[in-house]
Amino acid sequence: MNITTPEKAKASRLLWASRAASCLRISIFHKEGSCTIRMAKGLIWATTEDLARNRAKVLSLYRQILRSLNSPELPLTHVARLAKKAEVRSIFLFGAEERSLHNIADLIDAANYSLSILKQGRLP
Repeated sequence: MNITTPEKAKASRLLWASRAASCLRISIFHKEGSCTIRMAKGLIWATTEDLARNRAKVLSLYRQILRSLNSPELPLTHVARLAKKAEVRSIFLFGAEERSLHNIADLIDAANYSLSILKQGRLP
């Protein structure tokens, strides 16, 4: 069986698309010249719009937590306060690299909970 050049090119594109889709955890279903793309169950990755939508909330939480660590109600020395602030910065820095929508939502919930504990005058 001899495959012509356009057929080889089409087969090559379909193979490449299938491999790329498997890396991205999506499925491609071929039907008579058309393609349907579906997200696989499991992890759903954040788009640029999702990240932009969460940015204001995350920055607000970050600033509120840093301000709450300055509260005189917390039993911390100056050095301990600086250490806690550095810990918060590193947590938010690593959280900024997160791309899973579910993990981002969990991190925001954890930050809200930590903020409520700090406002009560306790350390989370």
